[in-house]
Amino acid sequence: MNLLEQTQYLIKKTGLKPDKLKGQNFCIDQKVLTDMIKASGLTNKDNVLEVGPGFGFLTAELVKKAAHVTAVELEPALFKIIKNMQAVHNNLQAIEGDILKINDNRLPSEPYKIIANLPYGITSAFLKKFLTSSQKPQSITLLIQKEVAERICAPAGQLSLLGISVQLYAQPKIMGIVLPKSFWPMPAVNSAIINISSIRPFPYDDVAEEVFWRTVRAGFCAKRKTLQNNLANSFHISKEQALKLLNSANLAPLIRAQELSVKDWHTLSLLVD
Repeated sequence: MNLLEQTQYLIKKTGLKPDKLKGQNFCIDQKVLTDMIKASGLTNKDNVLEVGPGFGFLTAELVKKAAHVTAVELEPALFKIIKNMQAVHNNLQAIEGDILKINDNRLPSEPYKIIANLPYGITSAFLKKFLTSSQKPQSITLLIQKEVAERICAPAGQLSLLGISVQLYAQPKIMGIVLPKSFWPMPAVNSAIINISSIRPFPYDDVAEEVFWRTVRAGFCAKRKTLQNNLANSFHISKEQALKLLNSANLAPLIRAQELSVKDWHTLSLLVD
């Protein structure tokens, strides 16, 4: 059976009804799974954390190529499938639970890579958890919504809070576009394979991480307003004082938050510290 036939068979066997709100669109394209593994640079010495393994199609490929795979699944019916796979693969550990609530001490203790067809709804929270974790992965390779991948990789001029939150800690790159026909049920949007590498701690030692993020959140507090207005409102200062901050940071008076680079935010955060 091909992956679509296997998916439909397992849907009937488990009685599972794919939940759009949970982002349960199962990848049925073997080439996409192969491309994800290639994008991750996986070797037989690597430990892997897979999130949302579903029916285990990607898991089956990972256990062939990795030293060890930890697969975390929230859905009980799907966890049973991964648990059964664990019985025949001594390099697979199945964990039932919500990846966003699992403590770091349950994550792989050795250096590891994340490879996952991630439920779209948890992308931002997931990246925040792992990019700021005490046990950061070596890299993160995800199959996510194309629009979200583009926001993560956006250049200065189009940066969002999400883009800054990833680019501050790592180097993201879109590795390929995936069409809806590669999933069942088919989503209404395109997807993308994204690789996030060079993951590092907060990179600045001359400003507190909390101050940096307080500045960024202040700048984005109202999307349609200028940075000057947002800073004035958030920090409870006059527009004239906010303009002085912009001038000191060599930023234009009418600039908006999305136009700043990560480096610009660093410069600005030094002035509000």
